[in-house]
Amino acid sequence: MTDTGVRLQPKKKGLTRRQRRGLSRAVQYAVFAAAVIAFAVAADWGRLKNQFAQGSIAKQMFPEVITLALKNTVLYTLSGFVVGLVLGMVIALMRLSSVGPYRWVAGVYIEIFRGLPALLIFIFVGVAVPLAFPGTEIPGGTYGKVAIALGLVSAAYMAETIRAGIQAVPKGQTEAARSLGFSPARAMVSIIVPQAFRIILPPLTNELVLLFKDSSLVLFLGVTLEERELSKYGRDLASTTANSTPILVAGLCYLLVTIPLGYVVRRMESRSQEAIR
Repeated sequence: MTDTGVRLQPKKKGLTRRQRRGLSRAVQYAVFAAAVIAFAVAADWGRLKNQFAQGSIAKQMFPEVITLALKNTVLYTLSGFVVGLVLGMVIALMRLSSVGPYRWVAGVYIEIFRGLPALLIFIFVGVAVPLAFPGTEIPGGTYGKVAIALGLVSAAYMAETIRAGIQAVPKGQTEAARSLGFSPARAMVSIIVPQAFRIILPPLTNELVLLFKDSSLVLFLGVTLEERELSKYGRDLASTTANSTPILVAGLCYLLVTIPLGYVVRRMESRSQEAIR
C-alpha cells in the first residue's frame, strides 16, 4: 500500500535463462525426433533392402573386397601421402626461403594445385605426361601414377600446413640452436621441423583421410582387374549384378578406415589443446 492508497501489484516473473535454454533444447530434440520419424515412415525400406542390402551378393564380395580392393586403396593412399609429404616439405621450405625465385615458384605451385580439381591432375598424369615424353614409363606402373597424382594434389595443401607449423615454433628455439653452434640448415632439421610436426600432426592425418577418398579417381588412369580400388571394384560388381549392394559394401569398407582415423585426429587435437593449457 502506498501513501495514495493504491496497492502495487507484484511483477510477474518470466522464464529464467536456464529455463529458456532447457525449453529451446527440448524443442530442438522434438523437431529432430519428428524429422527422423517422418523419414522412417515415408521411406520404402523394402525396396531399399532389395537394392542395397542383398546378403547373397555381399557374401560374394568377400574376401576379395578386403584382400584386393581395400588393399589397393590403402597402398594408393599411403604412396600418395609419402610423395605429398616429401614434396610438401620442399615446397614449404621454398615458401619460407629468403631467395625470391624460390618463394615465387612455391607460391605459384600452391595456387595452381590447390585450385585445380584432383580429377584434372589424374588426367594430366595419365594422358599428358606420356604424350609430352614419348616412350617414358613412370616407375611402378599404375601405383606410381597414382602416387604422383595424389602427391601433386596433397603437396600443395601439406606445404601450407607445414609452413604454418614451422612458423608456429617460437623463434627462441632457432636462436637457442644458433647459440649452440647449429647451422641454419641443421637447426631447421634437428630442432624446428620435429617441433613443427608435433603441431601439424592432426591436420596431416586429416589430409590422409582426404587422400583415402581421392584414391577413387584412379579409374581415370585405366586399371586392370588386379589394380582396382574400392570404388571401381564396387561399381564393376554393381553393373554385373544389376544391384547396388556392392557400392554399399565398398562404402562401409571406406568407413572401416576413415572412422578410426577420425577418432585418432580428435584424440591428437584434444591432447594438443591440453598441452597448450
